[in-house]
Amino acid sequence: MSAQNSRPKGVLSGVFGMFGFSVIAGILVTVMVTPALAVTGVTASNGIGIFDSLPEFIEIGNQPQRNEIFVTDGVNPDGTPLYTPIAQVYSQNREEVKWDAVSQFVKDATIAGEDRRFYEHGGVDLQGVIRAAVGNVAGGDTSGASTLSMQLVKNIYIQEALQRPDEADQKAGIKKAQEGSFDRKIKEMKLAIGLEKRYTKDEILLAYLNIAGFGGNNYGIQSAAKRYFGVSAAEVTLAQAASLIAIVQEPGARGLDSPENYENNKSRRDVILRNMLVEGTITQAQLDEALAVPVDPTTVVLTPYTNGCIAAYPYATYFCDYVTKLIPELESLGATPAERNANWKIGGYKIYTSLDLRLQRVAQDTLAAGAPAGETRLQLGAAATSVQVGTGRILSMAQNKTFNNTEAAQADPTLTSVNYNTDFNRGGSNGFQVGSTYKLFTLLNWLNSGRGLNEVVDGNARTLQQSAFTNTCTGGADGNNDGPFGGNWPFKNSSGEKGSRTVMAATAASINGAYASMGLELDQCETKKIAQSLGVHPAMTVDDPSTPNDFENKLKSNPSAILGTDSIAPLTMAAAYAGVANHGVYCKPIAVDGVTNFEGQALPGQTQECAQAIDPEVAATAAFALQGAMKGYRGKPNDNTPMMGKTGTTDSSNQTWLVSSSTAVTTALWFGNVQGNYKISNYPGGINNRHNLSKPINAQANALYGGAAFDKPADRLLNGAGINAPDVVGNPMATAQSIITGLKLVFVDGGPVDAASPAGSVASTDPPAGTVMARGQTITVYSSNGALTTMPDVVTGGPNVDTAKSTLATAGFASVQEKCVQLAPTDVVNDKRVLSSNPAPGTVARLSDGVTLGVGRISC
Repeated sequence: MSAQNSRPKGVLSGVFGMFGFSVIAGILVTVMVTPALAVTGVTASNGIGIFDSLPEFIEIGNQPQRNEIFVTDGVNPDGTPLYTPIAQVYSQNREEVKWDAVSQFVKDATIAGEDRRFYEHGGVDLQGVIRAAVGNVAGGDTSGASTLSMQLVKNIYIQEALQRPDEADQKAGIKKAQEGSFDRKIKEMKLAIGLEKRYTKDEILLAYLNIAGFGGNNYGIQSAAKRYFGVSAAEVTLAQAASLIAIVQEPGARGLDSPENYENNKSRRDVILRNMLVEGTITQAQLDEALAVPVDPTTVVLTPYTNGCIAAYPYATYFCDYVTKLIPELESLGATPAERNANWKIGGYKIYTSLDLRLQRVAQDTLAAGAPAGETRLQLGAAATSVQVGTGRILSMAQNKTFNNTEAAQADPTLTSVNYNTDFNRGGSNGFQVGSTYKLFTLLNWLNSGRGLNEVVDGNARTLQQSAFTNTCTGGADGNNDGPFGGNWPFKNSSGEKGSRTVMAATAASINGAYASMGLELDQCETKKIAQSLGVHPAMTVDDPSTPNDFENKLKSNPSAILGTDSIAPLTMAAAYAGVANHGVYCKPIAVDGVTNFEGQALPGQTQECAQAIDPEVAATAAFALQGAMKGYRGKPNDNTPMMGKTGTTDSSNQTWLVSSSTAVTTALWFGNVQGNYKISNYPGGINNRHNLSKPINAQANALYGGAAFDKPADRLLNGAGINAPDVVGNPMATAQSIITGLKLVFVDGGPVDAASPAGSVASTDPPAGTVMARGQTITVYSSNGALTTMPDVVTGGPNVDTAKSTLATAGFASVQEKCVQLAPTDVVNDKRVLSSNPAPGTVARLSDGVTLGVGRISC
């Protein structure tokens, strides 16, 4: 800005310097206040006292202007993020500019139209005051006589009123700033004089041009020039400059947003142009040319508004909305949430965020194609969030609907302002039940308790008593979300699986029965605490200390929570899984890398908040189990990047998930019902849609960020504290029961089976001897019914048939038959000898079955 005035203040400025402001006060009281004194009876000396008591200075300050939000779109040659703007968010469409960025036509038009003696007076134009006073005496009107300095004072007060949080207070403040009273006019005069003492003329003129309203939500000359003519304030023509200044006195009647105002605007514009000729700032030729320019649709080019996230870059609208919801938390914007909101409203900030458009575009395009927003069979929703492992930076945030926060969204199912990826108080939904993706936290509790992946647990579907589960949270400060719980808990396996499984296999196959068995041996409170340590919370959580026992605000710790009955946002699940991939270190999700204020000063963004949530060996072993699961999923990109993951499906199949991760990026994908219970398994592609949508997103994340090998699992957590199933075959059943229960295993009599061992002794066990089992798990023991035996050898040596029958009878065979084997007449030696048997010697035979002996005979 120029430090010099364009023209000297002239004689009046010298008068001010010679006689001081007390002289001015007397003059002002005489010409402005005396008519009022005659009516009210107040003395002139009191009027001067009132004037002297008014504040002398007012700060021009910073006016509300645009905030900008940036995302990354690659990297610069030096490796720093390449930022690109995606949105402008502002309460007033204003872009403050410097002196040299404003056309001289604008400056001259402002003087000619608003204050022709601006460079001659000292804030108050006495000629104008006297002229207005005459009108005031005649009709009591206090209008007129306002210099640019006085108008600036009024606008400053209007802007201060607009910053008030309460709408009623705003209106009252604006009304007061505009009221036609002597008090206001006198106050404006003194403050205008104060401005002239403190600022140069050019500074005052520029401040006026930056603060003035130009109709609608357009404030400041730069935004008005762009809105109405599509050019900057430095590029406007003479006719455009006069047309813009024509607006400021009556924005509602002369603003160019409405064609109805074009004629009024032109009339005032032409007056300003002619004044400019009189002032000598333009030539007759310039005047004639400008007057010939119409004010109509051929010259007014309205540039669409770009305010808010609805007008943001289409790929990043929901992320834009998420960032705006973080403003109360951005400490660089102020000391308190209220101060941060107020400063954001004033604006001028540039917010540099973590979103990577290279990943975002793939995620958004994938969801748009694979989860049609206009689907009519159900209210179909899909969302995907990716976070950077080790930092918590949100790299993508996509969903299948189009962001729209207007009334249009109520009638169009393809539109919504609800961000499915995040919590309710961040613009999100109530969350979605996460299904078996929640099993991770039971697995972590299992491993943290010293148990192993190779331990075998009962995987059968069944009904359990809720009271059988341990829950040390019960009755604690967390309230009724933690029980105690009673009654039956029936559950099933989604694919009807039966039998026992290792924890490793049960995780890959997501067997509910196995995880219920694991839960029986764990403290459900501890599972909940582990989940919370990884940032897990219901999407409806409200950070309000006055509601500590709000049922909706707490994770559940009842037995069914093992299977993922809590409604959680995808961003929350992505960050939790990223903590496992990050050696057990959880990093709170963040979106803002840095900020600059209106002065270009760099300010910090969100602080990375990372902490060791779970033991590194536990995290590594859990990741190993999830790698085993991911091997069977179609969502893996098969690009040689090591990945872990876990699927989830609710009992009613209305929500499906896949949370997958490399060591660099974690992505949580949800595909399901926004509302309702349409079975996703009946939708084309079924639950595999979660894989089909995740695969290209994972492939792009791996291509951009890579991924190393996960940590090796801890040897101690492979077999864990398991118990080898004992070898009790051949023992009496009572002995077997004593051995099994003594090892803290459960003995179940499976009943008799055909066996060769003595009747009543143990014939076999399930699982067999040597299997690593978890304490409390079941061994089914089968007793021998003695129905089998080993076929005696009654062939070798060719015993006599009677001897063979006697042997077989002693062995327990009830039925023995002969089959004649024809001998040669000379083969007398083998006559009546046993030559073969069926069953053959040494084979297992059922005693109840008959035996056929091949007996040699000379004559059959």
